[in-house]
Amino acid sequence: MLKTIAFGEALIDMLSSKTRNAANDEQETFTKYAGGAPANVAAAIGRLGGDSYFAGKIGEDMFGEFIRESFTQFNVKDNYILSTTEAKTALAFVSLDEEGERTFSFYRDPSADMLFISSDFQNSWFEQAGYFHFCSNTLTADSIYAATLMGLEKAQAANFCISFDVNLRENLWPKDRDALAPIWQCIERSHIVKLCAQEMDFICNANSIESTLDKIFAGAAQLVLLTDGAKPLQYFTKTNNSYSHCTLTPPTVKVVDSTAAGDAFMGGFLYQLTNQEVTQDKLSVFCQEGNLLKQALAFASHCGAFAASHKGALTSLPHLENINL
Repeated sequence: MLKTIAFGEALIDMLSSKTRNAANDEQETFTKYAGGAPANVAAAIGRLGGDSYFAGKIGEDMFGEFIRESFTQFNVKDNYILSTTEAKTALAFVSLDEEGERTFSFYRDPSADMLFISSDFQNSWFEQAGYFHFCSNTLTADSIYAATLMGLEKAQAANFCISFDVNLRENLWPKDRDALAPIWQCIERSHIVKLCAQEMDFICNANSIESTLDKIFAGAAQLVLLTDGAKPLQYFTKTNNSYSHCTLTPPTVKVVDSTAAGDAFMGGFLYQLTNQEVTQDKLSVFCQEGNLLKQALAFASHCGAFAASHKGALTSLPHLENINL
């Protein structure tokens, strides 16, 4: 089995007991859950039985300890997790609506995850073949952006397969900082690109989806995954002259909490790729082999549906026996 390094933010989701349309005088409590998109992906892979590592920085505080303990419970190796006293572990306050859709309020600037620097990446982390997965939340400030590019550089040099979930959180970006250019810089270097419908609209920037996909596939990409909640998954694979387009209908479930559904989907998919030892040089053939790709995506969709039907981030992630195809 190949290893996966998920890089980025590990934080605490403080999940509200109230729905967003509840009465103002209703008592509100918050329950802590370990979270953060790349952390969720690492935990999803670890819980399924994959060889999972998380790379990032947490605070030397009670929340950082809780995250490290949570990773241990989910079989995520903590060899690449660094600690700091210079900032606290990030918090995200999460509220849900009646359909389980979430809204975030972040307490992150500055926070420990943003203090990971380029020199924190070690060459030894990339000695085995594997996957490097990340999201756009590490592009929001100069230092952590530079660190992300260093991680990509080391992953490229080691022939890792690079997976990028755009996972855009516009409220994390300073008003004077352009998100589009750094996101495109990372898309161009990634072999697998995942976006939701709103993120596709954002990167299209008033251009057509067709021309945007042409631009994506002009880079390193072999596969683009386009999700839209309960609507069919669209996936696009690179061909000799352009790209092909297929769809997959996800399972129908009652949504309880959508917080980690996309991360569970991505973790399930990367688990399938690493379990089948689909290295970077084999990814193109795997994507063009329609049945193998469809089976892996069906498994991933069931992982996402399972997570959406349970509360919390890490706590909603499935075990292998929970996925029945």
